[in-house]
Amino acid sequence: MQILITIALIVIGVLLFEFIIFAHEFGHFITAKRSGVQVNEFALGMGPKIFSFTKGETKYSLRLFPVGGYCAMEGEDEESANPRAFVNAKIWKRMIIIVAGAFMNFVIGFIFVFILTLFTPQFGTTTVEQFAPNAASSCSGLRQGDQIISVDGYRTLNTKDLQFAIQTLNYKNVDPKSLEIYSEDCTQQLTSLYSKLVTDNKLSDEKSSELYNNVLMTYSDKISVASDKDKAYSLMKQGVDELYKVSGISKPKDFKYPEIEVRDERIRFTGDVKVLRDGKETELRDVMFFTYYKDEKAKEEQKYSVMMDFYVSAKEKNFGTVIEESFTNTLTMARSVWKSLVMLVQGRFSFNELSGPVGMTKAVETVASEGLNNGGFGVAVFNILSIMALITVNLGIVNMLPFPALDGGRFVFLLIEAIFRKPVPRKVEYIVNAAGLALLLGFIAVISVKDIFQLVTGTFPTI
Repeated sequence: MQILITIALIVIGVLLFEFIIFAHEFGHFITAKRSGVQVNEFALGMGPKIFSFTKGETKYSLRLFPVGGYCAMEGEDEESANPRAFVNAKIWKRMIIIVAGAFMNFVIGFIFVFILTLFTPQFGTTTVEQFAPNAASSCSGLRQGDQIISVDGYRTLNTKDLQFAIQTLNYKNVDPKSLEIYSEDCTQQLTSLYSKLVTDNKLSDEKSSELYNNVLMTYSDKISVASDKDKAYSLMKQGVDELYKVSGISKPKDFKYPEIEVRDERIRFTGDVKVLRDGKETELRDVMFFTYYKDEKAKEEQKYSVMMDFYVSAKEKNFGTVIEESFTNTLTMARSVWKSLVMLVQGRFSFNELSGPVGMTKAVETVASEGLNNGGFGVAVFNILSIMALITVNLGIVNMLPFPALDGGRFVFLLIEAIFRKPVPRKVEYIVNAAGLALLLGFIAVISVKDIFQLVTGTFPTI
């Protein structure tokens, strides 16, 4: 039964990916037809032909390998005397045909996100509702009720924007003797004691909840706004006393209050956060966020991770908010893809973190497996649809980059033609596009070899 479920998920993934390719090529196809450009073949898949049929002037074919497709237009890559050839169409029509593929990717991305949003039980905002008890951000300026407008200049339209902005912050060595770090360490001591009391004494859920809400959160909130270190430490001791008192557990005979260690180096992800507080925009400088190691390997490699150390308030789910969330989440995907490309150029991502078709397949398999393990077939399909939404938006953006052989590169040639009222010599354009295609195929081949090596050696990055 498990094998059948896995096969079904694979088929769903392949069909969704082919649907994305179909939509992209259909964008070129339908605008070419509407513009009077002759389409010689519309193909789904690549490689040997499985079957085909001809209707009018166009051959429609299904090919063996489900890794792409194409819309072959007359005169697309060569001179043609045919008045209905792409090369002879008016320039504005050619521009529309070129961008239509990427446009359809965004349309499909929106549709996928809309479906996902319909099944999302509630929507988050960018307003801080509650902090984690050991939150670094609450000790460095952020307050309950703040509506976060931007992080390091990155506009936050929704919760996913907020998560992405925090996860892509830079980290640095902060002052280990600062009040912010001291307060954070005090709240961490309280959090550690709370966890120890609950775990070691197997406290009931009711008692654990009482300790968390009435003691841990109360004193953590007070410590985070303490005016000096002495006040923070005094509040921590009061919190320790209260945790033992409310839990009904006696202090050990050798009990001593935790000491706050001052280290030579403290690393934190930091950023400038603009918030709406009491109706006014306020700029918070160098807000720190909870910084940690994912595992022992990350600790050995000094590879830090960051997390959003607070909870945001929810908003009502209705037709209006479903449309709003669908639109902003699609926009968020596009912005995150673009920013990731910028970060790649800046060198913030290494070669090992890039993935090609093989890596994409692995990613789909991973999210599907997690879905099966955590919620069953429906959750697995939901996860696949989520990553496919990102893939189609990614495809739309990457395809419009001004690189030869991509639609964006072709659009640049059209812009040059529109500005100078004269096309770039066709031979030059064809040579440039051919060279660009060769580079792209070579790059994809190298990335694929790298992906396979990482899969075989078990070093493929987690998502």
